[in-house]
Amino acid sequence: MTQNHLNTLEGLSTVQAATRLAEDGPNDITQTPRRSLPRRLLDMLRQPMFALLVAAAVLYMALGDLTEGLTLGVFVLAVLVLTFYQEGKSEASIQALRDLTQAQAQVIRSGQKLQVPARNVVTGDLLVLSEGDRVAADGQLLNANNLQIDESLLTGESVPVNKSTDDSDNAVHAGSFVVRGQGLARVTATGQRSQIGRIGQSLGQLTSGTTPLQAQTAQLVQRLAIIVLVLCITMVLTLGLRSGQWIPALLSGIALAMAILPEEYPVVLTIFPALGAHRLTREGVLTRRINAIETLGATTVLCTDKTGTLTQNRMTVTAMAVGSADAPLIASLATPTTALPQAFHPLLEHAILASAPEPFDPMETAFHSSGQTHLAQTPHLHGDDWRLVQSYALSPQLKAMSHVWQFDEGLDRVVSAKGAPEAVMDLCHLSEADQQAWSHTIDSMAAQGLRVLAVAQSRFEGNDWPETAHAFAFEWLGLIGLTDPLRPEIPQAMAECQSAGIRVIMITGDYPATAQVIAQQAGLPPGQTLTGDALDQLSDEALHALLPQVSVCARISPHQKLRIVQALQAHGEVVTMTGDGVNDAPALQAAHVGVAMGLRGTDVAREAADLVLVDDNFASIVRGIRVGRRIFGNLQKSMRYIFAIHIPIAGIALAPMVMAWPALMLPLHVALLELVIDPACSIAFENEPADANVMQRPPRDTRAALFGAKDIALALAQGLLVLACVGLSYAWAKGWIKGGATPALSEEETRAMVFVTLVLGYAALIVVNRAPPGQFLASLRVPNPSAWGVILMAWALVVLGMQWPWLAMALKFAPLTVWPWAVALGSGGLSLLAMVSLHWLLDQHQARRP
Repeated sequence: MTQNHLNTLEGLSTVQAATRLAEDGPNDITQTPRRSLPRRLLDMLRQPMFALLVAAAVLYMALGDLTEGLTLGVFVLAVLVLTFYQEGKSEASIQALRDLTQAQAQVIRSGQKLQVPARNVVTGDLLVLSEGDRVAADGQLLNANNLQIDESLLTGESVPVNKSTDDSDNAVHAGSFVVRGQGLARVTATGQRSQIGRIGQSLGQLTSGTTPLQAQTAQLVQRLAIIVLVLCITMVLTLGLRSGQWIPALLSGIALAMAILPEEYPVVLTIFPALGAHRLTREGVLTRRINAIETLGATTVLCTDKTGTLTQNRMTVTAMAVGSADAPLIASLATPTTALPQAFHPLLEHAILASAPEPFDPMETAFHSSGQTHLAQTPHLHGDDWRLVQSYALSPQLKAMSHVWQFDEGLDRVVSAKGAPEAVMDLCHLSEADQQAWSHTIDSMAAQGLRVLAVAQSRFEGNDWPETAHAFAFEWLGLIGLTDPLRPEIPQAMAECQSAGIRVIMITGDYPATAQVIAQQAGLPPGQTLTGDALDQLSDEALHALLPQVSVCARISPHQKLRIVQALQAHGEVVTMTGDGVNDAPALQAAHVGVAMGLRGTDVAREAADLVLVDDNFASIVRGIRVGRRIFGNLQKSMRYIFAIHIPIAGIALAPMVMAWPALMLPLHVALLELVIDPACSIAFENEPADANVMQRPPRDTRAALFGAKDIALALAQGLLVLACVGLSYAWAKGWIKGGATPALSEEETRAMVFVTLVLGYAALIVVNRAPPGQFLASLRVPNPSAWGVILMAWALVVLGMQWPWLAMALKFAPLTVWPWAVALGSGGLSLLAMVSLHWLLDQHQARRP
């Protein structure tokens, strides 16, 4: 199907397309609707913390304490607004990613070929089908050229189906994939009216199911919930039997449950990955599957393409070789203005004829561009009078493609072929001596970092095409070398990978010598080069043993990528794999993280991948790994903070009950603290910049718990230190220690003093947990306005609670005089000093370990 043929088609007009879109609706299959406001409210009520807050408010009102009930109701409303904001931001990020990763389609409208969102395709559109595309809608074929379509999603049949306008089944269906060739179809059904719409399946949606971290943390929360339930029932029974006042006892039990239960864990595990995916888009990486963010930062082996990923994908023809194998003529096209001798014209002519008439591939674009420069005034550059009548696509068995051209009304045909030199040598049946001689020339060109292809020509008469290109009597024309410069940022990105403990393997279909030169320029560490032929000769065990020494895989076919991924995984590696072609999909799906190319990638590859590179740049993957490590590190900091802050809160709620003291912590106070804790864990830590050495650390062990025994022990120690400092304030307020308050402070003043100390301890926990090990002072210079804003907000709430009479009465606070303020501030400052000292001691112990 040539551009000339496309130009004769009009298709729908823009106005007709817009009218049909309005009448039929978008070409979408019904997706799960976004949660409505009532549904979100119902989901919140199912959360234990929110349900406890509502129950406490009802109990206050049942006791006749309208002020406390209404105040708690205001706090419940504030928690509701905060949660809605967090959920809304998370869902908006996910929806934005869905919009960014939606499929595109090529249609002909008003005689022009346009690219439009697939959801805007309408009935009657002329749909252009190309290799690697996902078919956007059901349609009838008008034109087909070697068209093969994978309909396994609809039929379950894994073998691609040959399609032709002459077949009884000349229909194409939405959701299928073009495996090979080109076609043109008139759309007959869209959206729910398509076959896949009637089946009720949906493609290309961003998935955000339960991740291993979420499952792991849910298990931790469930275990804590069982402990909390037992403690609360015991406490309610004890207090009720002791005092005979069951409703206050029930309120105390609710306060204890709210104090201990770390309800924030599910919140951060939902918000951090969603907002992290949004951050990845700023680095040029689109997230299709949220779960991949967990794994991205843990990558140990990064398998990357060469062309367009490490290089700029801007190829230019810079060398040619023709003539005899023993003494070939070499032309060096150092500059575009260099004249090309006549002897090289047929070589370039047939390289163009063996390429797509409308080239998309950068290599074929380079041939066309060179032809315009050097052949424009010669008979070797052909126009619309030459018609492509048959093509033989590249295949794993034959790494060369051939085109058959009709140039007049007769039966004589011109056949042009290009491809890997060894494949074209096979087509031309070169002698062993000639093959060896040309191999020396290939090695010489490849040693300059050139991508080397061979070109051949043949003649054929008639229209009875052979099944394979091997049946043509090809004549060897020569070699063409193309330059594709390395991206300037690649050496730095490669150095970052090495310092981060990530091994990079370059996988390419290029010649081994060319691949080795590019690998050296990119800064890959020295290693062995594994070729596709050698790989096929290796057993799985031999491949497992060899891969740790390999840094370059050359002459690799897409199906061999899958075997490489599986071998690395069997070795315990966490593998990130890049790919762009139809046949790369199995390897992308098998890898822990599949990365597709956004510019040159096919729809098949993009939909099989977890991430999509907007700019196809290797450096973007490395930046994505940095973001992935940042997200995971901030999650750990946040979870340590959540566990630690609940220790003093639980202690303040539990100690008075056990010791028969007046209750310090009521549900109202826990609600106030929720307004402080939630923003800290979900806003302050989520906005924390990456640690300075985040890319100097080895990848984390994916089998290790996010919040393991060491983290729990550290968080417990931090929480106990804050609780001890709060206890010091309480003891001073009661006059139990030397120099304490005389007389003892009132219950309201004591509670206010305890809360001042607790909020200072809360601030200390944020500041300390922000800092990487041994870098507390350095962390103070790292900007995080969100963290300081949250701390100031907490201070404002506590001061407001003491100074505003209506709120002070509800919270049972009283304003403090100078000495209680000084002791509370001193105790809070002591908690910071104690935690910094604890971290210093742990760092010293770690440094002394062998």
